[in-house]
Amino acid sequence: MTPQAHTPLTDDELHALVDTQGTADALAGLQLRLTQDPDAQQRLAQWQWQREQLRQLYRDVLQEPVPQALQGAARQAASARQTSAHWRHLGGMAASVVLAFGVGWLSHSSWQNAPASFTPSSVMVRAQLEHNFVRQASVAHRVYTPELKHPVEVAAQDQTHLVQWLSKRLSKPLKVPDLNAQGFELVGGRLLPGDSGARAQFMFQNAAALRVTLYLGALNQGAAPGLSGQETSFRFETQNGTPSFYWVDQGFGYALTGQLPKEELLKLAEAVYRQL
Repeated sequence: MTPQAHTPLTDDELHALVDTQGTADALAGLQLRLTQDPDAQQRLAQWQWQREQLRQLYRDVLQEPVPQALQGAARQAASARQTSAHWRHLGGMAASVVLAFGVGWLSHSSWQNAPASFTPSSVMVRAQLEHNFVRQASVAHRVYTPELKHPVEVAAQDQTHLVQWLSKRLSKPLKVPDLNAQGFELVGGRLLPGDSGARAQFMFQNAAALRVTLYLGALNQGAAPGLSGQETSFRFETQNGTPSFYWVDQGFGYALTGQLPKEELLKLAEAVYRQL
């Protein structure tokens, strides 16, 4: 073991590991030193988690075509870097400007109407809250949809009582969407626990006995200041092979889950959204 193996990793070296930047030998050396640096291991795990959450948060925007102006600026920066050492230096500065512009462009659609209290940390907290919400919706879907005798606590025949009961427990007037036009009838619903209070689940079934569930409840509004009252557009996520479309409106989350093709599930989610 060389003395260098015990040298704490710097932030630049951790960034190299996160982004897998460097030669194979250099990365192997960093990995060796990482085994001797518990603090760096913890920071690396946090940074990797943050990177993944940011990718999830902006995955729709990242799939959009890069604006022509940004492509042109990037080409000019690349050309400048190829002329000489002096211009390579200036080219690096230009690349930094392009990168800053790109980050601003990527986040513009999400941040342009943001309140002053928006911070990167609160965005990360919001992303984690939504991820947990969808995970819980997916788990509830997988647990109760296979049930034959007791898929719900209150059946569709008692819909009025079901809505009144769940509205009281969730402290919000609820409405059961009518999906008959889409071929799904209400089976019933149930009360479920959430991270910070009660959640509800409504179950629907089509003629082929395929079931979808609508999971809803308040997010932890105090965990992400400035974000809890914001509305989000439809987002798609798959948890353990179970697809969901989810959205947030005024601090209240909704997740429609079912084993349907993405396009069909989106149409159902749009029908639900229009009625709530």
